[in-house]
Amino acid sequence: QVQLVESGGGLVQAGGSLRLSCAASGSRFSINAMSWYRQAPGKQRELVAIIVTGGTTTYTDSVKGRFTISRDIAKNTVYLQMNSLKPEDTAVYYCRITWPGFGVWGQGTQVTVSS
Repeated sequence: QVQLVESGGGLVQAGGSLRLSCAASGSRFSINAMSWYRQAPGKQRELVAIIVTGGTTTYTDSVKGRFTISRDIAKNTVYLQMNSLKPEDTAVYYCRITWPGFGVWGQGTQVTVSS
């Protein structure tokens, strides 16, 4: 059974940084894509960043230049480096990893940015 374990959330002041990690275990198949989503209270879950098989990355406009998604293929791990954090970045962050035919969500990690 494939499982994702997230870590790295927390409380930080505006302008600070956090690094999220998401490690996958239990799959023998090659990963298609690795991504980070977030969901703020009362809002829909939105895609923050995605990195696909060839290494191409895409970001939502509000985090461009501040967040960086990266991966360690050997460790089946995806990272999200978040710099210059703003109060509006406060949300539960979820990783999602997709393999041929299915995808799995992480359990979510809270990121709170105080002003």
